[in-house]
Amino acid sequence: MSVAGTSTAPEGRDARHTPLPGQGDPAGLDPDQLPDGLVVADEHGRVTCFNTAAARITAVRPADALGRSLEKALPLEDLEGRRWWQLTDPYGGLAIRVRQPERNLLLPGGREVLVAARYVRAEPLGPVRCVIVSLRDTEARRRTERSHAELIATVAHELRSPLTSVKGFTATLLAKWERFTDDQKRLMLETVDADADRVTRLIAELLDISRIDSGRLEVRRQPVDIGAAVSRHIQAYVAAGQSAGRFLLRIEQPLPALWADPDKIDQVLSNLIENAVRHGEGTVTIDVTPSASPREGEETGTSVTVSDEGPGIPEESMNRVFTRFWRGSKRGGTGLGLYIVKGIVEAHGGTITVGRAPGGGAEFRFTLPVAAPAYLA
Repeated sequence: MSVAGTSTAPEGRDARHTPLPGQGDPAGLDPDQLPDGLVVADEHGRVTCFNTAAARITAVRPADALGRSLEKALPLEDLEGRRWWQLTDPYGGLAIRVRQPERNLLLPGGREVLVAARYVRAEPLGPVRCVIVSLRDTEARRRTERSHAELIATVAHELRSPLTSVKGFTATLLAKWERFTDDQKRLMLETVDADADRVTRLIAELLDISRIDSGRLEVRRQPVDIGAAVSRHIQAYVAAGQSAGRFLLRIEQPLPALWADPDKIDQVLSNLIENAVRHGEGTVTIDVTPSASPREGEETGTSVTVSDEGPGIPEESMNRVFTRFWRGSKRGGTGLGLYIVKGIVEAHGGTITVGRAPGGGAEFRFTLPVAAPAYLA
């Protein structure tokens, strides 16, 4: 059998059959299907496998690497400029070594890669039979690190303002309580209360992001009347001073029974309706309809569409709406709301999209499977 990106190893052994740690003989494994770079050298230090990902990461053709010594096919240096294979000496040195932990190393030209190695021995303390090297591009990790740095900077900025206000008003009240009238005291305490709520919301957003990123966002499913939930949000806006005529709620009956986490669905609705009210114009229309389920094995689901008649979202920004820190044309807020909305919807097994509404504004549509609680599944 032949494998793309590999060649027959010395003594007629197919490079694909080089055993991987803990897997025995992976006769069905195609190295070119691996997402990470894979380089395998035999007991003589000659490269017998150099997969497609390794070629992409190193910019070295497999044909130029196969059969060469590991040091020449994969010339690596540490961050201090020392030659890595001479430094680690995989075929010599201590016989108890079985691996090199992942670390940052440099390719010729200074490109940084993540490298880990495994030394395979025929028997404990025996000679090295082959060296297996994994390569990973650092760009994805750098993007993650930049995203975390941006998150920390955003949180620090958003926390500074309310905490400064809380500290200022409380310190003033404690120092000069008798000098203020009751109305002045009430105004300052109401400001402190509002800023404390702002800090609480920000901390809740951070916890949600942490759970979404780690895949630990819990969904506690209960029966949810989605139409009634939307009505409550509309009534809250009307009570706060918005015109009742600005909202149009259309519910197509009959709706399938929906099992979802009511608190998290409220969070999704709150964010989408608030965006339409704050950033959109004209009538905010909410359509609740039965639809095809986004999950295999289920026929029906429930869709909620929130649209407005404002300027909408520019076409070039559509693919960034659900990313962290996207704020559109208007500044303000953390830019984390829609990222969390997407995470909540997907944790329910649903989907969410953004587009242009018939009235010209933005249109957000999320669809949830009917689902059921775990004990009924």
